Amino acid sequence: MNPEHVTQSEVVDLIPALRAFARTFCPKPEEADDLVQETLTKALAHIDLFEPGTRLKSWMFTIMRNTFCTRFKRRGRETVGLPDGIADRLSVEPNQDWIMQADDVRRALYRLPHHHREMLILIVMLGERYEDAAEICGCKIGTVKSRLNRARRQLRRELGETSAN
Repeated sequence: MNPEHVTQSEVVDLIPALRAFARTFCPKPEEADDLVQETLTKALAHIDLFEPGTRLKSWMFTIMRNTFCTRFKRRGRETVGLPDGIADRLSVEPNQDWIMQADDVRRALYRLPHHHREMLILIVMLGERYEDAAEICGCKIGTVKSRLNRARRQLRRELGETSAN
């Protein structure tokens, strides 16, 4: 079997993890799916640049993170769609307690600074190792640990589970 095909199938196997990671950047599922699609397109177009022996997942996450950062910079120069926050006021809150709790957690998560939310998602939700998260985010392991600790503490405060001290 051609090694390129093996790598392409490994890329396809990472789609669920890519979708989960994309949700750390994009609260709307359709935007997250667009980010995943763009990441896959870039990765497959440049699969020859992937270095065998390194982690494909980290390489893909780095592509996604860089793609998002580029989009974010570009988006700052243009305004499209509804103003921020208006869509939340147009929706009806759900009746079920568990849905409301999930919404509370989601909103609290998105109130975290981006770099804290990113660490929480990478390590807690996606199960990445500290070393891989550091590589993906381009920082040191100590920075990863401190961001994760701050993210956990702030998320608990946001959810009213601990005192604000």
